[in-house]
Amino acid sequence: MKIIRHLTAEGPGWAALQADGSARVIEGDMLGAWSVTERVVAVGELLAPVEPVTIFGIGLNYRKHAEQLGLALVERPLVFMKSGNTVQRPGGVIEIPRTLASEAVDYEGELAVVIGKRCKNATRENALSFVLGYTVANDVSARDWQFKLGGGQFCQGKSFDTFCPLGPVLVTVDELGDAGALKLETAVNGVVRQEGSTADLIFDVRELIVFLSASKTLLPGTVILTGTPGGAGHTMKPPVYLQTGDVVSVTIEGIGTLTNAVTEES
Repeated sequence: MKIIRHLTAEGPGWAALQADGSARVIEGDMLGAWSVTERVVAVGELLAPVEPVTIFGIGLNYRKHAEQLGLALVERPLVFMKSGNTVQRPGGVIEIPRTLASEAVDYEGELAVVIGKRCKNATRENALSFVLGYTVANDVSARDWQFKLGGGQFCQGKSFDTFCPLGPVLVTVDELGDAGALKLETAVNGVVRQEGSTADLIFDVRELIVFLSASKTLLPGTVILTGTPGGAGHTMKPPVYLQTGDVVSVTIEGIGTLTNAVTEES
C-alpha cells in the first residue's frame, strides 16, 4: 500500500493511494490503530510522510562505496543522528546555510525505514513486524561542518534546516518486504550521480533494526536512514557541491521520486 501525508482543508491528513490514481482517507493514528475508509479525498500539497521522533543515520553502509573509498568494511553500523528540524517535504527547498555558513552542501540518496511500533531487542525474525513502511530520503550534509568544523561529530553537519527531505510516499512492508534489492538513483539537474541497489547494503534493514533496538527502545515514528551508495559530490575529483538553482531527485524502485530544488538560506 502506498500512503501519503498531505495538506487538506482541515490540516495535515493521511490517505491511501489507489490503483486508479484516487486517494482514500485514512482514519486513526498511523503510529497506532488506523484504517483506510471508503471516502475519496482530493490530494493536496504533499508533506513529509512522517514527523520523526528520532532520525538515525547510518554511514558507510554500501560495500561498493566503501571499496571506492579504499576503506575496510565496518564491523558494526556507524550511527549518527539528525535533528527533527531537518525534515523537508517533497518539492520543498534545500537551503544552503548562510548564517552559520557552509560551502560544501552535498546530497545522499537513501532508503528510509519508518518504525511504527515500540521496538526493543528485536530479532532478525521479528524485525519487520515493527516497520510501518519505507520512503525515500535525502541525507543532505554540510561536508565542511561534518568533517572539519564539527569537532569530530557528524550532527552539526547533518542537522541544518531542510537537510532531511522525505517522501513522496510511504510504502508498507506487505508491498516491499525487507526492501532487500531495490534500485536507487540520485540525479542532480537530470544527470545521474548515484546508482546502487539495497542488495549492496552491508547491514540490511533487519540487521539495522536489531542493532539499533538492542538495549534501547525505538519509539513509533523513528526514522532510520540506511546509508548511501557511491557518487556523492564530496567523493568527486574535484568535489562538486550543491549550488543555488540545482535540483536533486532521488528515485527508489517501488517507492518513487523525491525532488527538491536548492536555494540559499534567506
